[in-house]
Amino acid sequence: MTTRTAGTSRADLIADAALALLAERGMRGLTHRAVDERAGLPQGSTSNYARTRQSLLEAAVRRLAEREARVLAPGELPVPGSTLENGPENGPAARAEALVAGLAVALHRYLTRHLELLVCRYELALEATRRPELREFFDATGRQFREPLMALMTAAGSAEPERHALSLAAWCEGLMFSCAAGSYSRSVPSEEELRTGFAELLSGMLGPQWTGPR
Repeated sequence: MTTRTAGTSRADLIADAALALLAERGMRGLTHRAVDERAGLPQGSTSNYARTRQSLLEAAVRRLAEREARVLAPGELPVPGSTLENGPENGPAARAEALVAGLAVALHRYLTRHLELLVCRYELALEATRRPELREFFDATGRQFREPLMALMTAAGSAEPERHALSLAAWCEGLMFSCAAGSYSRSVPSEEELRTGFAELLSGMLGPQWTGPR
């Protein structure tokens, strides 16, 4: 049964139960009745909230995005030149190192504590390939992560922030899939390994003018 904590609305309880079922049983295990049982709600509660399967899937997508945003916490990332003061002790190298460290912490937190969210994301993404109406909703919800990445790449000195944001997202997505469902599921990289990876990636994209960690 999904535990209802203080301040959790019934809508969030239902969506959390839907995500738990997706992680445990896959798309076939997601039904209105199963969500009621998982959430500990009277039969028919989920149908009253989300009458169709499409609306239930949209609720799951919306809640997934909310929970992922808390895990990745883009607002915590130190953007070069903005969240760190300029100065001898906080020059380009220090700001770049802080950026790489922030990215590594966020990704490591996701990989080590919230793999079930990744499984849910893949279940919903695959279902969206078969449901055009869900694809539109899935893509629209995911756009909230694009602007922070583009702002981050702009602040890091990118001349092509949109393209570089895509490259950064693709690198992270590939790593997450490998660790959640691919051939590296038993080999989650350490924060130090992730820092090295991010430093190499950003140096390759931003060129010699970007002073990365040494």
